[in-house]
Amino acid sequence: MAVNLAIKYSPKVAERFYQTALTEEAVNNDYDFDGVTTINIYSVDTAALGTYTRSGTSRYGTPTELGTTKQALTLARDRSFTTTIDRRNNDESMGVTDAAKFLARQVREVITPEIDVYRLAAMNTAAIANGKSTIITPAATTASNAYANFLTLNGSISDLLVPSQGRVAFMTAAYYNYLKQSNFVLDSEAGYKDRKSGNYGQVDGVRIVVVPSSYMPTNTDLIITHPSAMVSPLVLTDYITHKNAPGINGWLIEGRIVYDAFVLTAKVNAIATHRYAA
Repeated sequence: MAVNLAIKYSPKVAERFYQTALTEEAVNNDYDFDGVTTINIYSVDTAALGTYTRSGTSRYGTPTELGTTKQALTLARDRSFTTTIDRRNNDESMGVTDAAKFLARQVREVITPEIDVYRLAAMNTAAIANGKSTIITPAATTASNAYANFLTLNGSISDLLVPSQGRVAFMTAAYYNYLKQSNFVLDSEAGYKDRKSGNYGQVDGVRIVVVPSSYMPTNTDLIITHPSAMVSPLVLTDYITHKNAPGINGWLIEGRIVYDAFVLTAKVNAIATHRYAA
């Protein structure tokens, strides 16, 4: 006699691991893109100091007209997605394809990571082009040089007059592990306190954010920045769920996200990066 075993499906979805937004504290929204695609940002020149002369008609020196520099920021990231959920497919899978839950999953697993990756790439590209705060080593980071490279990069932007408060360092888990192996925390201003509590949130006053290695640009494991350097507007997040849209018995979900990330020319010195040869 045949034995027919029962099969059961659970309505509880096995959700994938995901990261919350990681780069928000390293960007600013000081400029308003509302209703426009491009804004122009001015930087204003300064006047050189000279020696005052006590005679003649040009005692302060020869005056020159005050100059400006203009940087145009144009939004280029106009992203979208769409999917359908057939009513019977949803019914016959115990409702696991619920539209609202799908949308939340789409935001946390697709949209948020894309924005983080895009911002980190923009920071890295700007730092390399600037060339003032970039370390390129012949091999990947080790415990013997992780802390020294961190201090070098952090010091390089200090020499460029970047504010010490508010700095953020993005690094891979491997880089962070090497920092711990080098006992860096003992050299930080709150070393013993942090070591006892297990809190390694800051190194020399710089907030540490560990990001997945897949988020970082190729051959890059450390980026130090200040939030004043990057403008990253998110000007449109429009998510629509259509119930029984024409031709569909069920739901049509559509989304549009308009965003970008710009490094200000006047603030590019605030970004430092560590790269290594392949």
